[in-house]
Amino acid sequence: MIRLNLTASPEWLELAPGLRLLVAPLTTALMVSARADATIEALSEDASQEDLALAMAKAVARRAVLDWEGVGDDAGNPVPVTPEGIDALLEIWPVFEAFQTSYVAQGLILDAEKNGSAPSPTGPSAGATAIAPPVPAPAPTARQD
Repeated sequence: MIRLNLTASPEWLELAPGLRLLVAPLTTALMVSARADATIEALSEDASQEDLALAMAKAVARRAVLDWEGVGDDAGNPVPVTPEGIDALLEIWPVFEAFQTSYVAQGLILDAEKNGSAPSPTGPSAGATAIAPPVPAPAPTARQD
């Protein structure tokens, strides 16, 4: 069952202890905009899946992250959200993985679910019908020796 969030309000996403991101809802418009991001379009055709995944995650994050807590400079002073800061944050492997799992993957999982077919209630051939009626076995005949 798909549950619709009709409020479409931003939510806090905890990625690590002390690190939270305020993110906009993952909408079709956000994903379409991220796919058209200049950094993704600039990737070469032979770019690896890893390069594409990182570029896509950064493009999504630049559009989705509205605020954050627990992000600071070298001296520990809080820094404002900027596109460069978001890109740098996602270069940290555990943060990237948490963002992918907690935010981006939710949209991709839903997308993958729509591609499957529900199994038949009693197995793969439950809906199949015979093409021809069964042929009765021949009656046994007496042997003559």
